[in-house]
Amino acid sequence: MLTLFGDLLHNFDTENPHSDRANVENDDSCPSDSESGVSGTDSNEHRSRLSCNNLSAVSNGEAIYEVVTKKLVSSLSSCGFNAEVEAVYRNDYTGIMSRAKLQSFCIYSKAMEVKCGGNSNVKYAWYGASKNEIRRIVSHGFGLPVDTQTHGQGVYLSPVDRPFESMKSASPDEDGLRHVLLCRVILGKIEVVPPFSKQCNPSCEEFDSGVDDLASPSKYIVWSSCMNTHILPEFVISFRASSYGRGDQRRSQSSRTPNSDWMPFPTLITTLSKFLPRDAIELIVKNHGDYKNRKITRQELIQLVRNIAGDKLLMAIIKSYRRKIKAPLGNGLYNNQSKEIDFNLKNCL
Repeated sequence: MLTLFGDLLHNFDTENPHSDRANVENDDSCPSDSESGVSGTDSNEHRSRLSCNNLSAVSNGEAIYEVVTKKLVSSLSSCGFNAEVEAVYRNDYTGIMSRAKLQSFCIYSKAMEVKCGGNSNVKYAWYGASKNEIRRIVSHGFGLPVDTQTHGQGVYLSPVDRPFESMKSASPDEDGLRHVLLCRVILGKIEVVPPFSKQCNPSCEEFDSGVDDLASPSKYIVWSSCMNTHILPEFVISFRASSYGRGDQRRSQSSRTPNSDWMPFPTLITTLSKFLPRDAIELIVKNHGDYKNRKITRQELIQLVRNIAGDKLLMAIIKSYRRKIKAPLGNGLYNNQSKEIDFNLKNCL
């Protein structure tokens, strides 16, 4: 037992009757002993194929297996992906140092609760990475963030109902499997971090973490200084994912005849380079290369470009280009700006 916080761990669920662990969306500040794998039983019975001593396989007969699997599969399905879960692993937190990490998370969660007037804003979130990085995180914690970040310097996680960003970061291993962490994250009071920000800490003491959008975030941003105290990796999910209708989509791409009304993608990149910083253009070029190499779908590339450039700039560029070549904008068919951007980007690829 975690004697120091035993009462907290044991009683937390009953103290929060509105939490919904069954949907992997609860705000529990701290997992119970049974949830974290800390118990008197031997949790080493089933070791994972990830070859990490801290992980044990979750049987597909366990309720949590069904809950986690259903959440990932249904959320990716809404993004147009077919996912097949191969295995779910639990982070045991049985070793002396891993138990210390668990207790540390509880301490920070309770401290955040006090700071924020009773709500520590703990959420479940996904984190995708390569197989080797997942191993390192489970064994040693998060390392230095990568240099290609778009919203400040920190660890980017995806909300539990929006795993797409994390899936992109989960590069397939030698067996074609992707791996994501399901983590509990202490967010506290969040602030919006604008694209291409160099921010590496909260902007003031009022805030604790960041998001890319307050109303509908696709990224939770935990600053590097807090990444190993405010993020608790609980599960690893190994799965395969493919886009619905990808084969048909590729056939239609190969048979498409370019129309001079539509802006060629290299021209779009050149124009965007006049308005966006260099790292943003490099990211778009990289994503375009991934699309040409069939690593991502056309729709994925379109969404990435829209996220980086913004609809307002894209709409202005597209309209300017079509005016330049004296092409009509259409007979009122695409009145909706969002649909028009999608329509034009699809045809410039």
